[in-house]
Amino acid sequence: MADLFASDDLSAADGQADTAPLADRLRPRTLADVVGQEHLTGPDGAIGRMVAAGRLSSIILWGPPGTGKTTTARLLADAVGMRFAPISAVFSGVADLKKLFASAKDHARRGEKTLLFVDEIHRFNRAQQDGFLPFVEDGTVTLVGATTENPSFELNAALLSRAQVLILRRLDAAALEQLLDRAEALTGRPVPIDAAAREALVASADGDGRFLLNQVETLYSIDLPEPLDAAGLSALLHRRVAVYDKDREGHYNLISALHKSLRGSDPQAALYYLARMLTAGEEPLYVLRRLVRFATEDIGLADPQAVVQCLAAKDAYDFLGSPEGELAIVQACLYCATAPKSNAAYAAMKASFKSARDTGSLMPPMNIVNAPTKLMKQVGYGKGYQYDHDAAEGFSGANYWPEEMTPQTFYAPTDRGFEARIAERIAHWDRLRAERAGG
Repeated sequence: MADLFASDDLSAADGQADTAPLADRLRPRTLADVVGQEHLTGPDGAIGRMVAAGRLSSIILWGPPGTGKTTTARLLADAVGMRFAPISAVFSGVADLKKLFASAKDHARRGEKTLLFVDEIHRFNRAQQDGFLPFVEDGTVTLVGATTENPSFELNAALLSRAQVLILRRLDAAALEQLLDRAEALTGRPVPIDAAAREALVASADGDGRFLLNQVETLYSIDLPEPLDAAGLSALLHRRVAVYDKDREGHYNLISALHKSLRGSDPQAALYYLARMLTAGEEPLYVLRRLVRFATEDIGLADPQAVVQCLAAKDAYDFLGSPEGELAIVQACLYCATAPKSNAAYAAMKASFKSARDTGSLMPPMNIVNAPTKLMKQVGYGKGYQYDHDAAEGFSGANYWPEEMTPQTFYAPTDRGFEARIAERIAHWDRLRAERAGG
């Protein structure tokens, strides 16, 4: 099971041999030793309160890789005096679960409670997840599930209603520095890197403690004549690939962050999230579709060129390919971020669509419908139509609304960008319409 301090044998005793992986040898012995999760394990945290009360409810540990989910579950079982029974959803099926439940019942008869730890619980399908419910409800097991995926999307509502979701945070720089200090204390030697390289090493871990310790172990295994600088570290260690599942929550989090940074007119933040997506392997055409959507939803007629820029970027990317075409995407992103903003067109669309659904069968006024046949002319189709180009100022001021409906205002342009000029035109036409209606 993938965890910060996990070994293949989850029941292995403390005090590993020197040949064991560094992360294994640094495995915490108590919950207080778990780094970066004090909001849960501290006295006021959910786990801290459970331990203090000596009672454990079913929980789901949700967090990024390498944050200590498996270790936390194991230490939690120790802290409340429960038997720890681990299983991985990646390697297990219904038969394995049945054996675990049967074993838990046997232990329950002897007065021993079981903490059933399910790693990667989101990999069990809906039917398998339902299989946990009766054993959780009757107290056969206390379930502790671990997942890197959003439980709202991946776990059954029935299971979520019986378990508290606790969020483990990605390890910050201070927590990762603690791990480096512990590694140096355990081995009795400093990590062979200078201060700048140490900072780069922490940054490269991207919140994953297990990755950091694996990198440290690699550095210890090499006979280096002198500590590495940042450039030497980068040349020696493989670059870490950003964690980004294009069909999972990370995908939606980043596109939401990009969209909201654009809406907030922050070109620097928008570029950051754009870069996060593209460097992690997001499909450029997906990003371009989102930029076109943004241009129509959040800029609209405040700058009609925004959508033109986005479509031009799409054509440029198609023409140039990668990596040259990414610059066109960057240009479109910057244009959208720095353009005046208006959602007036978007609001007008929603309001007009609703009105159309509510009044969709009303006949337009007779003066503006065509009369292609003699009969239609005889019954009044097109009668009284005023040709606007023949009117003063090219504006007749005629009524274009169904007789059963009062005129509506769907589009209210802002005073930003080009829409300010549109607002002036509409106000001018409204004045003329009122004058000619009064006359």
